Amino acid sequence: MEKKIITSTNAPAPIGPYSHAVMINGTLYVSGQVPKDAKTGEMVTGDIKAETHKVMENLKAILAEAQMDFTHVVKTTIFCVDLNDFAAINEVYGSYFSGNYPARETVQVVKLPLNSNVEISVIAVK
Repeated sequence: MEKKIITSTNAPAPIGPYSHAVMINGTLYVSGQVPKDAKTGEMVTGDIKAETHKVMENLKAILAEAQMDFTHVVKTTIFCVDLNDFAAINEVYGSYFSGNYPARETVQVVKLPLNSNVEISVIAVK
């Protein structure tokens, strides 16, 4: 088993002892991403669609670092602090896929890192 750590300079640096992603035997496990801008270090706040877009762009950057894209994603997990935001999150999230959607669950949580309103993780396969 070959384990490869994936890190992207186009996604915000991890805020704890974890990697952006880990590749094992062609499967990429991507850590949950929040709406933090990699260049400014600032959180995108105030609009759930803008926050979700930033999360998806962070995921896109990590996937690209592993020579993958959203067509390789087979499973996602969405964490949000308010399920009333689900329709808006889903709209933005869905725009990053073109059919053949991955499996997914959405979970409402009390709090997320950096007081984010949304966090998404993915699993992708080459």
